[in-house]
Amino acid sequence: MTDAVILAGGRSTRFGDTDKAVARLAGRAMIRRVADRLLSTTDRVVVNCRADQVEAIGEAFADYPRPVTVAEDPDPDEGPMAGIRTGLRATESEYAFVVACDMPFVDPALVAHLFERARGNDAAVPRVGDGWFQTTHAVYRAEAMVDACERALEAGERKVIAPLEHLEYVVIDEREVERVASLESFENLNTREEFERAASRFR
Repeated sequence: MTDAVILAGGRSTRFGDTDKAVARLAGRAMIRRVADRLLSTTDRVVVNCRADQVEAIGEAFADYPRPVTVAEDPDPDEGPMAGIRTGLRATESEYAFVVACDMPFVDPALVAHLFERARGNDAAVPRVGDGWFQTTHAVYRAEAMVDACERALEAGERKVIAPLEHLEYVVIDEREVERVASLESFENLNTREEFERAASRFR
């Protein structure tokens, strides 16, 4: 059994007053677009969010064919590292794929590859483009990553890459990604203009 954790607790300030996570992307909530892409590679979904998002997220997943758990942030606005920690605490599998809610083109072939590469390690983390670690598009051993996030937060760290210092992880470079999947997997949508341009790709 494998879980996916979808991070939805950010404020989406570049998107305006609407919650980006449940904004309609070609007629369907964006977070649901992400989850639909994960149907072939994960058995359960955990959504990390704020308390004020729970109702709308529940509506977005009303007919989702896999179990869905909502993991509310105990302290909102703590950043993605805290969201990862909260989401992974609610998982039931040893390893889980963590993904941001604004990545609707996540490639299931890449997700499957990350699960495979993570086995025997604490994480498998892509590193693409300008060398940036894609920590919100990675597979983690849940217990190890929760502990690593706790240590980083207790040390006052807020950078989402900080927990990696406490993990045994493998790096999936761009060349390896391209052997199994499309780099479009890492594309995120932050503005209404990006939503509008992306909508045609779902028709």
